[in-house]
Amino acid sequence: MGSRNRRLEQWATWVVALLGPALITAVLERLSGSIQRDYVFIYLGLVAGVAVVSGLWPALVCAGMSFLLVDYFFVPPFGTLTIADEQDIVNLAAFLVTAVVVGLLASRGRRHLMAAEALAKQLRDANTEMVRLNKEQAEAASAALRLARSEQQIRTLQESDRLRRELLANVSHELRTPLGTILAESTDATGGSTGEEAAMRLKTIAGEARRLNSLVDDMLDMTVIEGGALDLDLEPLVLGDAVTAAADRLHRSSPHRELVFDAKAAAVEVLADWKRVGQIFDNLLANADRFAPNRTPITIGVSHEEPGLVTVRVSDRGPGVPAELREKIFERFFHTEAADGDAHTGGTGLGLPIVKGLVEAHAGTVAVEDKGGEPGATFRFTLPEAPGPA
Repeated sequence: MGSRNRRLEQWATWVVALLGPALITAVLERLSGSIQRDYVFIYLGLVAGVAVVSGLWPALVCAGMSFLLVDYFFVPPFGTLTIADEQDIVNLAAFLVTAVVVGLLASRGRRHLMAAEALAKQLRDANTEMVRLNKEQAEAASAALRLARSEQQIRTLQESDRLRRELLANVSHELRTPLGTILAESTDATGGSTGEEAAMRLKTIAGEARRLNSLVDDMLDMTVIEGGALDLDLEPLVLGDAVTAAADRLHRSSPHRELVFDAKAAAVEVLADWKRVGQIFDNLLANADRFAPNRTPITIGVSHEEPGLVTVRVSDRGPGVPAELREKIFERFFHTEAADGDAHTGGTGLGLPIVKGLVEAHAGTVAVEDKGGEPGATFRFTLPEAPGPA
């Protein structure tokens, strides 16, 4: 009977995945244009619901159906699957990518929930077994041990599910702003705008698209780090070369920001992955640039304080980090206000957690130092020193 119910539930979910987008489209066709502009969030909600109930593949089918119906009914020329405007291609591509990401996250949560239910069943079975073996002390103790392990696994999975829900909520929030901006600006750009206004809107769209790309890249890096699948290409490299390369990249976005470091002290070899060390410096320098006042320098210091380790400090003259936040800033999607008061200026909330994951993958540590009342913040991290010649 249970197997039959599961089959009926799977068939019902596939029907919803196939017909749900059509029903949403039929309703939206009867609404005004201002409501239709928000259709993307309704379709994304349906994709997430299908993924939670039945898994990834029905969600992907639902996303594909939604993509085709949006193209057919809401993208000019209407009533065809052709796309006349290049910006509509960008919008539809952003919608499809977002739908797939939402489906992946929701299906992952479903797998965790199913595992938790399986473990809950295991716990109930363990309780039954414990009652049956209550007369024999040794066997009862063994059952109690299994019970404790099951409870620990359930708590772990519950915590994983909580983190998954927080991640989904934060990702939805982070995606909503750039997607809304892209949809609004691209819709306005199709009106009677002047060339200068259209150029400004396209610039805004490009900036939000880069923000989406940065968020997706950071999410992928975070997933690899948390999954323990980070593959490092370790080799001896001169730390000063990595600092110089990072400074060049910083000056492309902030040409007036001064970066100060002692080239002689930085001429030390570390055993590290060139690309990932560059990513560490890029994130720390971007963070310092975002919070420090204009025309103030960023300082990088290199020293030997522990055997076999090279210590690096990145300091700015911004508002600093309060003591109660020095651990929280390494959590995913944690934001603090930048120098201009905008808590989200240029950041995804994943930069510092990625730094922590990459440094620890190199067997190092990272922390915010107490500057003893001096202005600014100092981030200290360590990397293994390259072994000398035999």
